[in-house]
Amino acid sequence: MSKESPVIGVLALQGAVREHAAALRAAGAETEAIKWPDQLAGIAGLIIPGGESTTIGKLMVKYGFIQAIRDLAASGRPVYGSCAGLIAVAKRITEGTDPWLSLMDIEATRNAFGRQQESFEAEIAIPVLGAPFTGVFIRAPWIETAGSGVDILAEYDGRKIMARENNILVTAFHPELTTDTRVHEYFIDMVREA
Repeated sequence: MSKESPVIGVLALQGAVREHAAALRAAGAETEAIKWPDQLAGIAGLIIPGGESTTIGKLMVKYGFIQAIRDLAASGRPVYGSCAGLIAVAKRITEGTDPWLSLMDIEATRNAFGRQQESFEAEIAIPVLGAPFTGVFIRAPWIETAGSGVDILAEYDGRKIMARENNILVTAFHPELTTDTRVHEYFIDMVREA
C-alpha cells in the first residue's frame, strides 16, 4: 500500500458496494470488496455503505465483523459510514434498538427524512468541501444528538447530516450516487493522514 493510493475496503455484505468502489477509484484510491473479517488486515480504511441497516447489522454479527471493525477503528484506521453505515457506527439509536458498532458518539434516527417515496436530492453546504454538494437522500437517517467530541460538518433543514469524530466519518446521504467525488476524496485524505 502506498501513501499515494491507499487500499480502502468497502464492506460487501449488502448495499451500494459497487458505487462506493467506483467513487473511490475515481478519487484515486485502490479498493477491495470486504466479505470476510480477515480481509480487514490488508486495508487502510473502511466504508460501510448505505443499504438496509438491520440487514447489514445482522450480517455483521453473523460473519464476525463487529469486533473486527471495532479493532480496525481502535487501531486508528478510518471508518466511513454512509446512510445505513451512519446507523451502524452510532452509539445510540432513537428507536431503542441496540447499536451495532458503537464507534461514534451520536444518536441516529432511522428513516428520519421519510420512507422510500420521500427520497430527494438537495444542495448541501459543506464548508470542508468548498462549493455546495448535491446530497442524495434515500430513507435517510439524521443525527439526533452528538457528543462534544463530534464535529458537525453539514446540516440540512436544521438536521445534522454529516459529522466526524477523530477517525470516524458519517453522512446521512449517498455521495456515491453522484459524480462528485469530494466526500470520498475527504475520506481518502483521512486515510492518508492516519
